[in-house]
Amino acid sequence: MADTDAPTTAAASAPPRATRRRVVFGLVLFAITTLLFAAPWAALFAPSAQWPTPVVVVGTAVFAVGYLAFPVLLVRSLGRRHSDRAARVALPLLGVVWIAFAWTLVTHVLRLVLAVAGVENPFRARLVAVLLAVVVVGLAAYGHHVAMRVPPVRRADVVLPRLDPAFDGLTIAVLADTHYGPIDRTRWSQGLVAAVNELRADVVVHVGDIADGTVEQRRGQSTPLGGVEAAHRFYVSGNHEYLSNAQAWMDHMDELGWTSLHNRHRVLERGGARLVFAGTDDITAAHSGEHGHAADLDAALAGVRPEDPVVLLAHQPSEIRKAAAAGVDLQLSGHTHGGQIWPFHLLVRLQQPVVQGLSAHGGRTQLWTSRGAGFWGPPFRVFAPNEISLLTLRSR
Repeated sequence: MADTDAPTTAAASAPPRATRRRVVFGLVLFAITTLLFAAPWAALFAPSAQWPTPVVVVGTAVFAVGYLAFPVLLVRSLGRRHSDRAARVALPLLGVVWIAFAWTLVTHVLRLVLAVAGVENPFRARLVAVLLAVVVVGLAAYGHHVAMRVPPVRRADVVLPRLDPAFDGLTIAVLADTHYGPIDRTRWSQGLVAAVNELRADVVVHVGDIADGTVEQRRGQSTPLGGVEAAHRFYVSGNHEYLSNAQAWMDHMDELGWTSLHNRHRVLERGGARLVFAGTDDITAAHSGEHGHAADLDAALAGVRPEDPVVLLAHQPSEIRKAAAAGVDLQLSGHTHGGQIWPFHLLVRLQQPVVQGLSAHGGRTQLWTSRGAGFWGPPFRVFAPNEISLLTLRSR
């Protein structure tokens, strides 16, 4: 009897997998939060600066409040609660503290240069601290302005050697990563649509990450996309759609008059010439649990003639390897945000082959990676401006 009960008792006493994940997540969040807040605090209020005691006490209190509140607010905003109110505090705080952390590392170089030059403390430490504070405030203010503005137009000519001259000069407006979220950007969305319509593009595409949240949560912000004016409007899902019911977003875009290229293609014709626009689900779709969703390039290109030039919509640039192997002429992607907040682009580059702009892959395939129109999380863009891409296709 004792032998029979032992495994049951052991299983009951073992922590569930979900509990272990929560513990690991909590430890990681604690470590990252401590690092992000401790480094700037040490640079601003280093003992070598010999700041008056009230300055150190007030500054430390401000950091302590942010340090204690940040993980709680972040969990409430990104966890099961999905609290927009918490997100409107946590995400800007994350952006500011990331800027402060990154530029703290940069100021260590200045600190070393000043030390070699013979500049003594406390002047050296105070100079570095003041410069750091000015840089953080300045970059946060400018970065917020850039993130919240209607994006400027970035123009580029793309030569496709297999393109029939009948399509020479065809224009494609590329939208990506609008990320409608906790901050109500309905007016921004209306301005975005107005800017796109001024371009009078032949084709407008949205290559994913429409919003953070469900259709019901972000309907007001996303509905202006129905006002985009073009002969053809194509859309593919991004990874963020698969956090909040991608099929509902596809249905919503269909209702707004967009064609969802859900592992399928459409053919444009001019005087007997053909140009194919194909699209695939985001690569995260296969593990999302949504029935019938998975990136399937073969299905998207099924029935395409070998001589047909193909423009492929795929949210993540990492899909370019498959596109090149399939002989795609041009892939349009987003996802990277150009790094969004410097120097985050260095981490993006570890996962994606390209961060932004036009690049060649193999003998035929080219990739256009948009920096995106919106932002994810922190409402800041530092040295990674948002954009509406306007591509003009050129034949040989």
